[in-house]
Parts: sequence; structure tokens; C-alpha cells
Amino acid sequence: MANSKIMGVLKKYAMAIILVLVILLFYVLTDKAILIPQNINNLLSQNAYVFVLGTGMLLCILTGGNIDLAVGSVVCFAGAVGGVVLDKDVNIVFAFIIMLLIGLLIGMWQGFWIAFVNVPPFIATLAGMYAFRGLSNVVLKGQAMSLTKEVAFLNTFGGGAECYIPDFFHGESINLTCMAVGIIGVIVFVVMTLYGRINTKKRGYETAPFIMDLMKMAVISFVVLYLTYKLAKYKGIPTSLIWVLLVVLIFGYVTQKTVIGRDLYAVGGNKKAAQLSGVNLKKIYFFAYSFMGLLAGLAGTLTIARFQGAQPTFGQGYEMDAIGACFIGGASAYGGIGTVPGVIIGALLTGVINQGMVLCSVDANLQKVVKGLVLLGAVVFDVLSKKEKK
Repeated sequence: MANSKIMGVLKKYAMAIILVLVILLFYVLTDKAILIPQNINNLLSQNAYVFVLGTGMLLCILTGGNIDLAVGSVVCFAGAVGGVVLDKDVNIVFAFIIMLLIGLLIGMWQGFWIAFVNVPPFIATLAGMYAFRGLSNVVLKGQAMSLTKEVAFLNTFGGGAECYIPDFFHGESINLTCMAVGIIGVIVFVVMTLYGRINTKKRGYETAPFIMDLMKMAVISFVVLYLTYKLAKYKGIPTSLIWVLLVVLIFGYVTQKTVIGRDLYAVGGNKKAAQLSGVNLKKIYFFAYSFMGLLAGLAGTLTIARFQGAQPTFGQGYEMDAIGACFIGGASAYGGIGTVPGVIIGALLTGVINQGMVLCSVDANLQKVVKGLVLLGAVVFDVLSKKEKK
């Protein structure tokens, strides 16, 4: 019995283990370069949009393996409108709200066709992919625009030269504010984990062996403190990472602790059974695609901030990065299975592989081959796991 539980836990954290092994591999191949503070900072900042979009994509995938092909175009369109608005010297908070609303409205538009008219998600979002890419070109008149003058916006949303949380403690060789945030985060995580375990036992539910929870807390705490230390040795916490943490915490809570979150899993697990038990399918589909749009709007702000401008080509391939992060992170291609932390692991694994291959001077075309094989391997693992259960 104990062995079966341990095997179950190992299978559950398979991708996290693979992530660690891949990091160790590139640590050797790059002569430790992949773990220098600047490269870790770049890894997190460059993949901020993947973390955000992957979280939204998970909502769609949970409903039955559905995806949103339009997110890359929505990112571009929201960024294009935001760039034009910012160029008119509009207040940065107002511009930010406009970009979020654009994403939300587009998500609601697509959610309407999918939920209430029963247009297949693939078709509805494919239409959106073409339409909003075209509208982005119209808004920008087919040209790139620079936003280097909007320093306040760039620094707030993660793309400017000083886009880091300031060190309020004024450390000399290390960012003390960054270290304090990491330590507090670890303490909160450990307390919440122990509280959750105690609460689960009180309700009479089965819990994992304490040694497994202890190992989980130790490993995650070490990783968080290590990353915090590396960031503190560079410039501290990138502002883009704050937005990512907010998204992860909010939607992690929504998917795991709310009724609508449980309904998402129920619809993906067994659509007919969920409907018979009173789940409003239209509301669930509409919710998933509306908030996917909202997060695409946020990713649009992160993108134009990072690149300090808006271009009609922004967002190309973003939908594939988000989908890949979900499946590599353990989401099922059939729906009903997947977690927000899993998406983050999937995005990190993809980012580490990309960065490691760049540092190893691997040809760009071969990098795409490797990414494709990793994605295929993740889906095959999911399919074989389901066959084994049956």
C-alpha cells in the first residue's frame, strides 16, 4: 500500500522531477551558465506571457480539451490599442484598464459563440485569430511603434530598464527586500500546507504520507529560496513576476477552492454527468473563454512593456506556447485534469529547454524539433497513464 502511494506521488510530480533533471543537464552542458542570476532573471521575465496565457488556456482545456487559438492575436490587438492610447499621453492606469477590458470583451465575444450558439471552440477561436490579427494591423497601420517615452508604464509593467521592485532595505551586495519576500513566501507556504493537511484529516479524508508532504515542503522551499537568492544577487524581483504571481494565486484558488472551479473539472471529466447534476454548461464555457481573454489582455500589456513598443507581428505563436505549457505540465488532452502549478512547471520546462539550447548554440530549427518532441512525449504520457488506469 505504501509503495503504491509513493508511486502515485512520483507519477503526480513526474514533470517537476523532469524539470530538475533538465536543469541539471544544462547546468553541466552550459558550464553552470544557465543558473547565473541574470539568466534566471531572463528566464522568468521572458516567459511571463507564457505563465499568464497558460493559466488562461488551462481553463479552456479543463472543459474538455478545448483550446483558444486566438490568444496570440488578442495579445497583439490589446497591445496595439494600448500603444496607441499611451501615445496620446493618457494616464497609464487608464491605458492598462483599457487593455484588460479589450481582452475581456474579446473573450466574452468568443465565449458567447461557443457557449450560447454552440460554435465549436476551434472554429470560433480560429476566426478570432484571423480577425484580431487583421485588426492589429489596421490599428498600427502595418507599422511598429516605439513606446520608449512612456517610462512610467514600462517600469510598472515589466519592460523598462528599471522594472524591478526597489530594495527598501538598501542592501549593499544583495537585494534584501527580495530575500525578505522569498522567506515570507516560504513561511506562508509551509503554514498553509500543514493547515491543509490537518484540516483534511479532521474531515476524515485520506492524506498522503507525512514524509511525502515533508519532502514536498522541503523541495519547494529550497527552490523558492534559491531562486530568490539568485534574483536578489542580480536586481531583485522583476515587476512582471508580480503580475504572474497574482495570476497564479488568484486562478489557483479559483480552480481548486471554488464551485465554478470544481464545475470546470466536472465538465471536462464527464460532460453529460455534470449536466445531469445541475452544472450550467453555458456558464462554464462562457467563464473559461471570458477569462482567457482577460489574461490575453494582461499578456498584451506585459508584451508591449517588455519590448518597449507595439508591432503587428507580436503574439505570433503565443497560443502554441500556452497550449504546450498546459500539456507538458500535466493537463489532459481530454479535459478534466490539470492544475495551475502544473502549467507553471510546464512553462518553466519549456523555457529552460529553450534557454539551455540557446546557451549551447543549438540551431533554431533543431530547437523547434526538440520542443515538438517534448510536447508529444507529454501527451503520450497522459494517454498511456489513462490506459493503465483502465
